[in-house]
Amino acid sequence: MNTNNNQTIIKKTDETTSWYLIDASKYTLGRLSTKVAYILRDKNSIGYLPYQKGNNKIIIINSRNVQVTGKKSKQKVYKRHSGRPGGLKEETFEKLNKRIPNRIIEHAVKGMLPKNSLGRKIFKNLKIYETHKHPHTPQKLIELNID
Repeated sequence: MNTNNNQTIIKKTDETTSWYLIDASKYTLGRLSTKVAYILRDKNSIGYLPYQKGNNKIIIINSRNVQVTGKKSKQKVYKRHSGRPGGLKEETFEKLNKRIPNRIIEHAVKGMLPKNSLGRKIFKNLKIYETHKHPHTPQKLIELNID
């Protein structure tokens, strides 16, 4: 029995970096974060390998205007702990959105990435900005429409 199951592995260093721009004000939090995690993992390319980091970078603008459905803006709670006894802090979506709106999208996307060193490297390719202003104008940005 002759089996020639050879897989050719494409080196990621040969590819150029793709820059994507997404306007968060047009989408709900869940739909936005799943699409961002999918592209950051490089699952949209032919040469996807689960153990390799992709060359995609994503810029999200207008993070303050991200939408949630239903009563989540009042009921969704974000928790953090200082590590000390009694150090649990809880904050609703509305309060966190006023204080640090980028953290909402960061939290959602980070939860969808691998929980290891690869996930930490991939997460560095995500840049989030509160308003429409960003310092990445020299790059050739591809506007993404998530539907």
